[in-house]
Amino acid sequence: MEANTRGTGRLPAAFLTPGSSSFMDFLSDHQPELLPGKRTLPPVQGVIEAPHGTTIVAVTFPGGVVLAGDRRATMGNVIAQRDIEKVFPADEHSAVGIAGTAGLAVEMVKLFQLELEHFEKVEGAQLSLEGKANRLSTMIRSNLGMAMQGLAVVPLFAGYDLDRERGRIFSYDVTGGRSEEHNFAATGSGSVFARGAMKKLYREDLTQEEATTLVVQALYDAADDDSATGGPDVARRIYPIITVITDDGFRRLTEQEASELSRAVLQRRLEEPDGPRAALL
Repeated sequence: MEANTRGTGRLPAAFLTPGSSSFMDFLSDHQPELLPGKRTLPPVQGVIEAPHGTTIVAVTFPGGVVLAGDRRATMGNVIAQRDIEKVFPADEHSAVGIAGTAGLAVEMVKLFQLELEHFEKVEGAQLSLEGKANRLSTMIRSNLGMAMQGLAVVPLFAGYDLDRERGRIFSYDVTGGRSEEHNFAATGSGSVFARGAMKKLYREDLTQEEATTLVVQALYDAADDDSATGGPDVARRIYPIITVITDDGFRRLTEQEASELSRAVLQRRLEEPDGPRAALL
């Protein structure tokens, strides 16, 4: 299926034949070995050791949704990377945060981005947010064989629904099962602790600034009890990735903004080490 760059310079017929608006379907028909779930893995005993990433959190607020993640990747009891990227834009009005096998998850995100871009170019319109969530579910399901060998990917998908005019959050399991989460959600090994923090602090009338503070607080609580989750690292200047998706589109907070939010949460914890006695926000 490689492009013919010599002779006439014409593309192969596969590139010029009308077909599905799904890029995954195109690869399945013409070069299926390029799809992560179609690769043949060597026989192994036990779980494959590979860098894993956690924790991802999301919270809705009137006008949009915030999706954030810590920066640590672990391999067993070793910190494999301290500043890994775990939150990516899927398109202009949605984003995906990855938890699970880091290398495979990043590859899946890139394929998902290409899938949405391909659909938009072929159809001349964006998929609905519901449609995007379904496409991601299909991709995760196709990876089930690798997940059974320990190479699982469990993302969190969030975006602004232009039809319903509000932020929405979708969570997944390793089989591709999709659930819409209301108000807030978390995935990854620190999700239990992060969800507990969000449950205490969430309000339906959060402002955007309060929502971003809440996700940092949740990631801090997760890092406090889960060794695979990295908290704000002031010494190395490594802070959570925080993204905001509204009607205006996707925006990632700058390092300066993330630093200020993280330092504010750390300062609060220095003053009240056992947690805020009153509402944080």
